[in-house]
Amino acid sequence: MKKNAQEVIALPPVKPGKGKTVLSALKQRKTIREIGDKEIPLQLLSNLLWAACGMNRKKGPFGIPGRTAASASNSQEIDVYVVVKEGTFLYDPFKHRLMPVVEGDLRLLSINKAQEFLLAGAPLHFLYVADIHRLSHTKGYQEPGLQDAEVQKSYYFTDTGLIAGNASVYAASVGLVSWFHNCNKTPLKSKLKLGPEQKILFGHTFGYPAKRMKK
Repeated sequence: MKKNAQEVIALPPVKPGKGKTVLSALKQRKTIREIGDKEIPLQLLSNLLWAACGMNRKKGPFGIPGRTAASASNSQEIDVYVVVKEGTFLYDPFKHRLMPVVEGDLRLLSINKAQEFLLAGAPLHFLYVADIHRLSHTKGYQEPGLQDAEVQKSYYFTDTGLIAGNASVYAASVGLVSWFHNCNKTPLKSKLKLGPEQKILFGHTFGYPAKRMKK
């Protein structure tokens, strides 16, 4: 990406490009565990983030802006943190931009130790972080289950899966590969200075296939 990790990054407007159809992308979608270090262009990152959970309409359920991924009572409780070599950013879907969080390379914390030999050079990681306060205080329909920890868990795991699924299918449509996986939650929570009601759930790595995989 090669951007200043201390500045807000305005993402370029989403462009359809020449990606595959949804059905073709679904046919291509698979987990790839060997990802090369080739940089992902900013335009492609912009499209990927929007596909994952960008704003697709100004007025969605309960009068709240709608997103490409559904969420419980439109609480939109899942945040996407973008981890690249230069630093870590928080995706702002409403202004389609990246907000600086911490400078420095946290990519190795975004994967597990056992994954390093496959993903150490991968250029891009998403971190999916649930904000429980946003879920339990949504402006949408306040169903009783939103106050129950176990029900909350079922929602934020499902909502994360919807976002990750969008991202994986879009990635497959444009020739990127991806791996949805666990991450080093405890040190990341400290580095990102997350609050007590914010939970790091999973990591998601993107890139181009490692050269040795190409036929």
